[in-house]
Amino acid sequence: MRTKLLLLLVAATAVLSPAQKRLVLIDQDGSGPGGSNQMAILALLQAPQVKVLGITMVTGNAWCDEEVQHTLRMLELTGHSDVPLARGAVFPLVRTQKETRLASALDGKVTWLGAWGQGPTMLVETPGGVKPVTPDHLESHGPYDIPPMPEGQPTLKPMDEDAAHFLIRQVHAHPHQVTIYAAGPLTNIALAISIDPEFAALTQGLVVMGGSLNPQTGDPEFATNPRHEFNFWFDPEATHIALRAAWPRVDVTTVDVSIKAPFTQKMLNEISKSQTPTARYIAAWSQDRYYMWDELAACAWLDPALITKQQQLYMDVDLSHGPSYGSTLTWNETLKPVTGVRAVNAQLDLDLPRFQKMFVDLMTSTSAK
Repeated sequence: MRTKLLLLLVAATAVLSPAQKRLVLIDQDGSGPGGSNQMAILALLQAPQVKVLGITMVTGNAWCDEEVQHTLRMLELTGHSDVPLARGAVFPLVRTQKETRLASALDGKVTWLGAWGQGPTMLVETPGGVKPVTPDHLESHGPYDIPPMPEGQPTLKPMDEDAAHFLIRQVHAHPHQVTIYAAGPLTNIALAISIDPEFAALTQGLVVMGGSLNPQTGDPEFATNPRHEFNFWFDPEATHIALRAAWPRVDVTTVDVSIKAPFTQKMLNEISKSQTPTARYIAAWSQDRYYMWDELAACAWLDPALITKQQQLYMDVDLSHGPSYGSTLTWNETLKPVTGVRAVNAQLDLDLPRFQKMFVDLMTSTSAK
């Protein structure tokens, strides 16, 4: 009789397990205030079925130390102060700012340099039409300088533990339960893999915003250089390490699908009607109209049905230090090299109305976490 009761308890636990929250670690280049990076973090923080174990910062769109401060302040303003944050890599593994400047003189310029860049960088919807601008909060400065923060200084502090070891510790504490969401350069992820060979295999998988195949667009950043994408390009060696690791699954939100998902004035207007802390933060600080790169990657993990077309490809990145350094490389099963490349699920198209509604709903949600 006792054995039967135990079996019933085990069965009941198994039935309840699907209701358990999905676990995720967020690795992000959290430029701010507002913008795509912060809104993507908020999409995961606001999702009721998800527990964010922590956030790690990496230099990308801005320098890591500045990103840390903006993200800590966002957590305070939106009611997510309990989420730990770890400071990550300040510089790419190999690529340097000096080398990149020299390469631009020899091989031509790229549109967006992230933490290294100045000048027009984004195509933004304005009352007078679409024009290139550089948001004030993304102006270039030194790696350890933190310009005045318009949203105010945070009182929260980052963890003492560095990003790579925090990621490793959390994955080992929750083996085969955690998804790694990586929406910036993959430096922290590559460091975690290099420190702990079991790291990737112990996760549920990797979700990446990165890579570009053949985006259909008039945007000159991609129309003239269709295999270029910033996250892969900024730290190619880290991308190479991350894409070849033993993940159970890899999902890649490519440029091809990201440029089909703009952040519209209508979406902002709908969010601005809400008085939730998250909605107020976005209404105050997310004024740029641009592609929802990272938000789509986050929401597609939450609801895979958002993606209406994807292709399984073998993916890597060009490590030759020439004009195509950092460009996306792909092959099918027949043409792949014998050098350890692995298959990824490359997202190519989406249900845009469903995504836009989902994002607005998340940003205006009052549900308790």
